[in-house]
Amino acid sequence: MTKRDYKPLTKLSDLPEENRLVSGHRLCAGCGPAIVGRLAMLAVPDTPIVINATGCLEVGTTLYPYTSWSVPWAHVTFENAAAVASGVVETLDKLSKEGRAKDAPVIAFGGDGGTFDIGLQALSGALERGHRFLYICYDNEAYANTGVQRSGATPFGASTTTSPAGKVIPGKQEWKKDIVGIVAAHHIPYAATSSIAYYRDFINKVRKALSQDGPSFIHVFAPCTFGWRFDTSQTIQIAKLIVETRIFPVFEIENGTLKFNFKVPNPKPVEEYLKTQRRFAHLLKPENKNLIELIQKNTNENWERLLRIEAAGKIL
Repeated sequence: MTKRDYKPLTKLSDLPEENRLVSGHRLCAGCGPAIVGRLAMLAVPDTPIVINATGCLEVGTTLYPYTSWSVPWAHVTFENAAAVASGVVETLDKLSKEGRAKDAPVIAFGGDGGTFDIGLQALSGALERGHRFLYICYDNEAYANTGVQRSGATPFGASTTTSPAGKVIPGKQEWKKDIVGIVAAHHIPYAATSSIAYYRDFINKVRKALSQDGPSFIHVFAPCTFGWRFDTSQTIQIAKLIVETRIFPVFEIENGTLKFNFKVPNPKPVEEYLKTQRRFAHLLKPENKNLIELIQKNTNENWERLLRIEAAGKIL
């Protein structure tokens, strides 16, 4: 396989002028996953092959017979994006050795439903086998494409169409899966979290991930204006607030060692984030004050847990 050594982004002028995910798609105004796709394509110096699981990013960019992708691209089902990416990687390796094809970076995109839940088995298998590709999970915390149902990534307390806040339950009653912890347990070379509010961090992580000799994974926070019910102009602000409140820590795990990318020494209260979205409106009622306190407690404990892991040095 071709050795890749993609350098970190030092200035915006280093990015290509060509957009590989072009305008004209049907994704919502202010769509977080659209920003993920655009930034990821700008990050890659070479022409990648994209494997796209069913979800918002796929449905909104490829309404037959049209497409917004100007790179080799394949739509696959919810559950098998990582498996298909594995096959593409191995086929490219064989054909390039025979001089019948040119090696290329392979990127698989999946939403939180297709990653945390439906596609977790295929993802685990691909990571265990060690295929060299990057899996990007764009996390809008619900099955937004099919009606905003709760997923394994939906946060505690969020109101969705299958965890509606009302007299019976005050939103989802389970905590979000630790998907990066699950992925890192496969002992892969690189796993990271990021948020679209910090474009340079995400671009550099895509480049670092694609420079690895094995599988890599990026969990990127991507707000959904439709499912979360906020104004389309607030996408980046919300993506920034979740980091500033420590609800979504931004870090990377490289060869088993965790490193924070943003320490957030003076975090804002979690309520500052929750009040920006109507999916959490019920939590702001006086009778649910204890739930906000519980979310704050969980956020604090998770942050301290990650700090202890970082301080311990190599963890895997």
